[in-house]
Amino acid sequence: MKQPSATEDAGGAGTAPLRRYLASLARYHAWATATLYEHVDRLDDADYRKDAGLFFKSVHGTLNHLLVAEHAAWFPRFAEGVSNQVALDAELESDRAALRGRLLAAVPRWQGLIASFDDARLAETSTLDYTTTKGIAQSLPFAPTLGHVFNHGTHHRGQVTAAIIAMGYPCPEIDWVWMLQAESQGQKTP
Repeated sequence: MKQPSATEDAGGAGTAPLRRYLASLARYHAWATATLYEHVDRLDDADYRKDAGLFFKSVHGTLNHLLVAEHAAWFPRFAEGVSNQVALDAELESDRAALRGRLLAAVPRWQGLIASFDDARLAETSTLDYTTTKGIAQSLPFAPTLGHVFNHGTHHRGQVTAAIIAMGYPCPEIDWVWMLQAESQGQKTP
């Protein structure tokens, strides 16, 4: 097992492993979203917009929810301490190409945000204080709540993947291990 060097651990011995883990999650988040879109782009518009039995109905509705939840709600909470009041099923982008562009532009921002957090922000005692989309004040552990954002993305990308398969299209392979294998072979990932 490779041990981190002194320079890799410069971010603080207590938070360096967590920082690397969160950075890897953020890279995966960007990679998986881009890889998923390689398959979403193959859907005709009728399949893309039809009710596929997903929580947010269609592939479009689910991808729109990712834009709402991750980038209109969670990102401002972590980056600016701002709790936007937006409905989780709001359609922020009706245009398919514009939604694609906004999501693919937004997902890499998490990598820079994680890199900007100091050790105190990632400490076990750090909290994220925010107001839910229903107007309820919350105070949750900072790092696990940040992990939720990436878990949430994985959950909904899995729903979209299942819908794509059910419609008879090829299956996107977006397991985290695929990205890790590509990186271990020197391939660049987001």
